[in-house]
Amino acid sequence: MARTKRRPPLTETMFYTLVALREPAHGYRIMEQVEELSDGTVRIAAGTMYGILENLSTQGLIAAVPDPDPRRKVYAITAAGSTVLTDDVHRLQRMVDAASTPTRSAS
Repeated sequence: MARTKRRPPLTETMFYTLVALREPAHGYRIMEQVEELSDGTVRIAAGTMYGILENLSTQGLIAAVPDPDPRRKVYAITAAGSTVLTDDVHRLQRMVDAASTPTRSAS
């Protein structure tokens, strides 16, 4: 049986960043979105945000998109990024389902 190559799970900050980038946004707006989406539990500093953007961009999960303001760099999730995000949502849902299912006691 052939094994498929699996990528590591997304970190929490990468997950929220991809969710935020379902609509194109610049770095500061992404930071605001992540904080809103996480109910304030995840806050990303500017330096960290740009490291995340570079990492996701290098992996082909996000891409820069044109913006009328040349001073801002705007990003959007790519098709590959959407696939990875969907896969991670399914992985997390399986974990929630497993935790929600009563365990059987050995008798």
